[in-house]
Amino acid sequence: MRTIWGLLIIGFAAYTIFFNLEWSGIGYENSDSVYAMEKKNENRSIEGSLQMKVILERVYVDGEVSQETKNETIWTMEDFWAKYEQWQLVDMDIDYMVFRRQMDDISPLLKTNGYFGITDDGTLTIFNGRPQRTNIIQSFFQIDLGKLESTKCKELKKGIPIMTKDRYIEVLETFKSYSTEEKQAN
Repeated sequence: MRTIWGLLIIGFAAYTIFFNLEWSGIGYENSDSVYAMEKKNENRSIEGSLQMKVILERVYVDGEVSQETKNETIWTMEDFWAKYEQWQLVDMDIDYMVFRRQMDDISPLLKTNGYFGITDDGTLTIFNGRPQRTNIIQSFFQIDLGKLESTKCKELKKGIPIMTKDRYIEVLETFKSYSTEEKQAN
């Protein structure tokens, strides 16, 4: 990770020095002079600014990944890095950067319209809206319907709204004990 950050900083420093800052008579051949100029200018504004596409990936507890694309105007590298210090750089090129962040929450889709339910074959599943065959988001494990209490079975057939991370974890843990996979492992 430090290597990626180092390469990125060196790349942007080189871009800034050679294309956007005043040269003050320093030539390309003297690397010590270039380093001194980099240090001198590290907090200066980039003349004309630097345009960069920034892609922000959010990875949620339920496995969903959302992407947001922003066009950033970078005036100083210090301010840019400070803005994304809570993010992990995962990819970059000359005109874009991809940052990723693990979110300690469920995805917005599950909060607004996610329901736990059960498929015809007894698989615990998350649906987009009330349980139907055509709106499956994610499937987990098969439930031993013979061991499942009738009230819990009715709840699953009707659909259990998720809305929060705690509810998501609670429902998974509750029905894990009815899993046919666990029974085979014992």
